Formats: sequence, C-alpha cells, structure tokens
Amino acid sequence: MIDLHCHTSISDNSDSIETVLDQAKHNGVDFLAITDHDTTSGIARAVSYGKKIGVTVIPGIEISGYDYARDRRAHLLGLFIDPEHPAIETLCRPMREERAQASKEMVDRLITLGYSITWEEVAAHAADSTNVYKQHIMHTLIDKGYTDAIYGDLYHQLFARGQGSAYVPVHYLDARDAIQTIRAAGGVPILAHPGQFDNFTAVPEWVRAGLEGIEVYHPLHDSLAEQQAMQLAEKHGLVISGGSDYHGFYSDTGSSIGDKGIDRHAYEAIKFRKQLIARSR
Repeated sequence: MIDLHCHTSISDNSDSIETVLDQAKHNGVDFLAITDHDTTSGIARAVSYGKKIGVTVIPGIEISGYDYARDRRAHLLGLFIDPEHPAIETLCRPMREERAQASKEMVDRLITLGYSITWEEVAAHAADSTNVYKQHIMHTLIDKGYTDAIYGDLYHQLFARGQGSAYVPVHYLDARDAIQTIRAAGGVPILAHPGQFDNFTAVPEWVRAGLEGIEVYHPLHDSLAEQQAMQLAEKHGLVISGGSDYHGFYSDTGSSIGDKGIDRHAYEAIKFRKQLIARSR
C-alpha cells in the first residue's frame, strides 16, 4: 500500500510522527509520504522511525499556495524532496511567521468576543507544531465546552473565509513559486486535491511552470473529480498520485492512513520523474 499524502503534529495533525507511522504499519501501508504544511522539519525523525518499524517514509511537503490569476487557493505537494534544501525555508518561513501572527490575532479576537480561552491553552495543543492552526484553536474551544466538533457550525461562524467573526487572512504563496521551489529542492511537484479548490483550469499554465503530477485519488474527490484529474494527467503527460490526507482528530474527511493511494506502477513513475528532475538541475 502506497499513501503519498499524510500529515503529522509537526503541522496540523493531532497525532505525532510516531503515532502516524505506527498506524501506517498497522494498516498495512508500506510507503508513506509525510507532507506537512510548509515545513520539512519532521522528515528526518519520520524517516528514522519508519526504518525501525518497516515503513518507508517518502520525504515530502504540502505548500499552501494560491492561484492569483483565478483568485482561489491551491496546494502543491512536493514528493521526494530534499528536506534540507534552503529554498524550502526561504519560501515558506515568511508565510509561517505570518500564519503565527494571524493565529495570535484570531485568539485575541475570540477573547474580545467573550470566549474564555488563553493563548497558552491554544499553544499547548500545538506544542509539536511549527505553527498554531485554526484546528488548535477549535480544540481549545472543545476543551472549554463551546462546541463538540472541529469543523462544526462554530468553526464556520468564527473562521469562514472573509466572513468569520474571528477570521484573519494569511497571504498565501504563489502556486508557480511553490512549483519552482519544489523543483529547486529536487522534488516532484504535484497538484494536490484539485477538486477541492477547482484548480483544473490552471493545470495547463502550471505545466508550463514545471508541474509534474496531479493528485487523482483523495478523500474529497468524487468519481467526477477523479475523472477530470485523470484526463488532465493523460493530456499533459502528468504522473498521478493519491493519498489519505490524514489529519487525525483534526481531519475533515474521516479518512484513515491508506484509505487512498496509488499502485506500484504509478509510484515508480513518480520516482522516475524525480530522477529526470535531478538530472536537469
């Protein structure tokens, strides 16, 4: 089993690296890509633990990008990336810093609105993470009895994009910069879950920018989205990918590690693209 999209508590999963890999082992997953948001800081630890328990960890990242031409979000996976390459930090660190400031402002707004929480309580849920995410804030609100779900009515009331009473925007990275940075770091750039943000029309443009693949199999993709992604892969010569996008308690899909993935043939095709990118550097 090959799952090429999974998070850990280094970003916005409730489960630690070790817990995630133990679950992968239990579920029969042989190859697991760790693709935390905008950071590769947990990769070395994941690779080391994976070797101990017999799970091959693929070094990865998921960059929170934006399609400014069409005014919509776009996430880019980097698979087989060099986690220590300086281009990653150069691109991602400013946005992580902006996200940290936005999270602090959101907590301050909630306190002003009368919610009995503190920044310290929220940060405790993000102790392993490179940042504080809205999921950590919601977890604290669950602790205090304001709600019983991460992604329920309260989440949308507070954090709906542009409308939520505590929402603070973050300036996302240009999708083309994400693609080029992944390539610079030796990784294979893959468009993640294009059905979620309706990124299909941008694919030809991003292929010209260096996009190498597209995520076909994802918990948020229905059969139509899979078909659209597969057609684009065939038309533009893209490799196909897939994964569970597992986030533990913070998941909005209910997926488990290994629920979505690809076969060995597709996996080898991605590895071959990795070799071609390495030769071109």
